[in-house]
Amino acid sequence: MKYTIGLFFIFLLATQVHGQSSVLLKGKVQNDNTEAFMPSVHVLNLNSVEGVITNDKGQFEIAAQVNDTLYFSYLGFKPLKVAVSNDMIKFGPPVFRLTSLSFALEEVIVRPYELTGYLDIDVRKVPLNPAGRYSIPGLPQSGYEAGNRNRSSISKAIGALFNPADFLYNLFGKNPKQMRKLKKMREDDAIRNLLSTKFDREVLVQLLGIERDNLNEIVRNCNYSNAFIKEANDLQILEAISGCYEEYKVLQL
Repeated sequence: MKYTIGLFFIFLLATQVHGQSSVLLKGKVQNDNTEAFMPSVHVLNLNSVEGVITNDKGQFEIAAQVNDTLYFSYLGFKPLKVAVSNDMIKFGPPVFRLTSLSFALEEVIVRPYELTGYLDIDVRKVPLNPAGRYSIPGLPQSGYEAGNRNRSSISKAIGALFNPADFLYNLFGKNPKQMRKLKKMREDDAIRNLLSTKFDREVLVQLLGIERDNLNEIVRNCNYSNAFIKEANDLQILEAISGCYEEYKVLQL
């Protein structure tokens, strides 16, 4: 009797472990309006930080397990976030539908610079980027971009190494899982290609699990300018955060 009960518990444990292992989830992505299957849609597993792209038939395969979260992203369509269920894995490839977004374009007024043709006069009319960029000897980077804040530009450049320490440590240092995510994001070509085309920070927010305001504050505390925060694509923001944190870790050794 004891032997039978023991076998039962071993079988139950094995079943639970098997249920938690990753499988290759197959699926399709469809345009909700036209019902056409969509190629080149980015599919990200937010838990494992892995990404794939749908083929020309809208099909994809990605490693996932139950309760993982899949994030679908395509330019001009509303992002879709779905939790993986047992049904998705057991009952054939699921179909995920994306809904297109409608954009209302505002009127844009172009005001050309009124140039005189004299260099010494016209050069004063060109708007200058208030951000200065400074390199620091001994560190392998092209330099720091200092924003136009209360302190002087040079002090901001030096402060880029020390000021963000507490802020970054509170966000990442106490949560090494987030830093592992950051590293995997930089190594995944599918994710890098996606981030290089986006400027809305939505994917970064989803992958890192932080608020957009916190994301901007990280970059700002690394002394990148407001102009950089507004104009950089998501991949540049990712590299800025990673570079700032890596330099902070070096200084802690």
